[in-house]
Amino acid sequence: MVRPPLSPWERERGERFGVLLRQARGDRSMVEIAAAAGLSAETLRKIETGRAPTPAFFTVAALAAALGLSLDELAAACAEGGDGGRTALAG
Repeated sequence: MVRPPLSPWERERGERFGVLLRQARGDRSMVEIAAAAGLSAETLRKIETGRAPTPAFFTVAALAAALGLSLDELAAACAEGGDGGRTALAG
């Protein structure tokens, strides 16, 4: 089965998600967060840079847990017209 290409909006949402993760990670290393989430550092790097703009649900859930974020915060921050996560991460 061939996967249809991502729309520009889906790519942009993936980039916003990556920015959100980098902000939430703060001073912690990519290796530390990836290990806590059960991912490789390369997978986290691809997600953070937008090269993997549609990670699987359980990958997102594991990253949220490792970063202390709720899935609701992530969804709101990545929604169309969102503020890039600044409001969701401020609290």
